[in-house]
Amino acid sequence: MRDSFPVEQAVGIDYFVSDTDGVGGRIKQSSEDFRVREIERFDAEPLDADSGAYGHLVLRATLHEWDTNDFAKRLSEELGISRERVAWAGTKDKHAVTTQLFTLRKVDAEEMENVRIQDADIELVGRSGRALQFGDLAGNEFEIVVRDAERPENAEQIRSELQAFGGGKVGVPNVFGQQRFGSRRPVTHEVGLHVVRDQWEEAVRAYVGNPYDSEPERTQEARETVEDAFEDRDWSSALEATPGHLGFERAMLNELVENGGDSPEDFRAALETTPSNLQRLFVNAAQSYAFNKILSERLSRGLPFDEPVAGDVVCFSEQVGELTLPDVDRQQRVSEKRVQTVTRHCERGRAFVTAPLVGTETELAEGEPGEIEREVLDELGLAPEDFDLPGEFHSTGTRRAILVRSELEIEEGPLRFGFSLPKGSYATVVLREFLKTDPASE
Repeated sequence: MRDSFPVEQAVGIDYFVSDTDGVGGRIKQSSEDFRVREIERFDAEPLDADSGAYGHLVLRATLHEWDTNDFAKRLSEELGISRERVAWAGTKDKHAVTTQLFTLRKVDAEEMENVRIQDADIELVGRSGRALQFGDLAGNEFEIVVRDAERPENAEQIRSELQAFGGGKVGVPNVFGQQRFGSRRPVTHEVGLHVVRDQWEEAVRAYVGNPYDSEPERTQEARETVEDAFEDRDWSSALEATPGHLGFERAMLNELVENGGDSPEDFRAALETTPSNLQRLFVNAAQSYAFNKILSERLSRGLPFDEPVAGDVVCFSEQVGELTLPDVDRQQRVSEKRVQTVTRHCERGRAFVTAPLVGTETELAEGEPGEIEREVLDELGLAPEDFDLPGEFHSTGTRRAILVRSELEIEEGPLRFGFSLPKGSYATVVLREFLKTDPASE
């Protein structure tokens, strides 16, 4: 085990579990170097199925450098339909080649004949009686190329160390990656922590001010002006200094200009000018940060990730094709008497040790795992009842597997990795163990 980089520690990721020096190099030098294919649990009927009973056309699109939302909008424009009639299971990174299913409500196959979208290969799959939903996403298959690797020969030794950590398969702590918090400016968890602590002014300030060296100089200067405006309560000057491309920030500041910014309710109203999904993301990022800190503390104490100790809470698994998924709706607390029995379940892939994404209904572990969870939450000034929040900020919480495992293929010339992960787990979290490059330098 070795220490991580400062930018990783800032989001709760304190260690690498493998000791061998990384291969170095870079990913995503081009979109072709990062390929993702969704694994869905979604069945389609044949294309000639009755469109009355099966009112959704199912298609598979391979997208080259397309944001999923942007592609859905373009597809709806090409068909002359509402964007609300386009559905998918998971949102993908723009800087990649991604393959995923879409459903189109009340669209016939013939209407797709003249649809041509640049950098998108579209295949008609069939029909369905319902639209795709997020729950239909089971996982993702990845094929990732590392360019300019300095020590490609180290990949096999790192794989061996990760197999030892994972109990036979390549395993890594199932932490939330940098992109969860903002790759260039990791502040979403800072905003969320303030929200959960009922610090609405501090939450807004963390988002609209709070300059980062990784931002363009003009943006840093604007945020510094905003910081001064918070001291002077001069919201008009802050708004004037904030450039147009910072749309969410301007919306918050405009609300403060209008409501005066004199009370916690005024700052909460400013934060509520952001889209509902971003409001949820703030709190989710705070939960993710606490989760990462809990896993780092578990690592520092030398507790296992591939098997339980007394007091742990495990969840059982479900199988989707060759992918083994944690089912967090089926949980069990591990007593001293049942440690050996549950360990065998974990060894066979039938159960996973979990940690909390804390919320109002989250039950914490007991024993040493519970001690870790409570110490981290106390350190952050958080408790489950703190997540009883208004509107989109409210969260009941859940638990999440602490280990993600996969069969992993490695090829050289150039260095290439192939593996599959359950939804919600990050390919970059697996690759960071192999590359060991500073995210701040990317």
